Amino acid sequence: MKRKLDVLCVFDLIEPPSGPDLVEELKTYDWKTERHVLRALEKLGHRPSIIGILDDVTPLVERIRSSPPDIVFNLTEHFGGDRSLDKSIAALLDLLGVPYTGAGPLGLALARDKALSKKILTYHHIRTPAFTEFKRGKRIKVPKHVPYPVIVKPVGEDASEGIARASLVHRDKDLVERVRFVHESVERNAIAEQYIEGREIFCSILGNDRLRVLPLRTMWYGTKPGRPKFLTYRLKWDMDYQQRWGLEFGFAVEFSDEVYERIGQVSKRTYRALVLRDYGRIDLRVTEDNKIYVIEANPNPFLARREDFADSALEDGIEYEAMIDRILSLALKRSAE
Repeated sequence: MKRKLDVLCVFDLIEPPSGPDLVEELKTYDWKTERHVLRALEKLGHRPSIIGILDDVTPLVERIRSSPPDIVFNLTEHFGGDRSLDKSIAALLDLLGVPYTGAGPLGLALARDKALSKKILTYHHIRTPAFTEFKRGKRIKVPKHVPYPVIVKPVGEDASEGIARASLVHRDKDLVERVRFVHESVERNAIAEQYIEGREIFCSILGNDRLRVLPLRTMWYGTKPGRPKFLTYRLKWDMDYQQRWGLEFGFAVEFSDEVYERIGQVSKRTYRALVLRDYGRIDLRVTEDNKIYVIEANPNPFLARREDFADSALEDGIEYEAMIDRILSLALKRSAE
C-alpha cells in the first residue's frame, strides 16, 4: 500500500494497563502478536497508535471521535475477560463508522459458537464431527447413541481453553462428569464432539471476494506411548510440555495434489459459510482414507511471526510486513465498497 495511514491498534487487557503506551505489556511474551504488528506497521511507514481495552469502551469511543484513524487494526479477542463479547467490539466499530481489520460481529459470533457453527456447516454439506450440546442449567441427559470416543469442549471459547486430556471420554459416566466440569468451572455450555482419528491440519486464508489459500500447516504428536491425540490447552501453550511429548509443527506435504486441493476448497467454503473476512484459519482433521472434517474456524488467528499464519504466508512468498499490509488493504477495500 503506497498511502501512509493513521492506524489505531486496539488491544484487549486482562488487568489495568501499566500506562497509556502499554510499554511494559509490549515487552512480554504474551504480547508478541501486538508487538510484531506494531513494528511491521512502523516499518511500512504507517503511523500506528495504540489503545488497550479492559472493561470500558469510553476511551476507545473518545479516541476515535476526537482523532478518527484511517483504519483500526483490531486485535481484541474478549472484553472484560469474556470472549463471547469480542463481537461487541467489532459492532461498536461498525457503529462508529470506522474501517477495521478482520471479521465483523456476525462472523465472530458464528465462529465462536461451536454448536451453531457446526449446524451451519452441516446445512452447507460440509463434513464436521457429530456432536451433542449440553446447556448450562439443564439436566445432563446423555443421548442413547453417542459416537464414542468424544471430546467435551466449552462452547464459546478458543485457543483450546477448557480442553484437557480428560476431555476425551469413552463412556456415559465420564461424559457427564466432564460436561459438569465445563458447566461449573468454565461456566459455558458444552458440546461432546465425535473424536476424529487423523492428521490435524491448519488452513490459513487471506481475502474476501477472492480467497488465497496459504500452504497448509500440520502437527505431529510424537511417538511416545500414551502420547496426546489432540491439542489441549497445556499442550498448546506450554513449550516444555510440547518438548516432553515431541510435539512438532510443520508443513503438510504428505497429501496428493487432489487431496490438498480438496482441503483448500472445503476451507474456503467454511470461510464463506461462517462469514469470515480479510484473514482467518480453518482447523481440520483428515483421516487415513482422506475424509476431510472441519473442526472449527478461527476468525482471529495469531498474527505473530513464527506462528502458523505468518509461516504459511512466508512459505507462499509473502513477507511479514507485506502480510500485514495486505490485511490493511483488504479491510480498506471492503469498507469502501
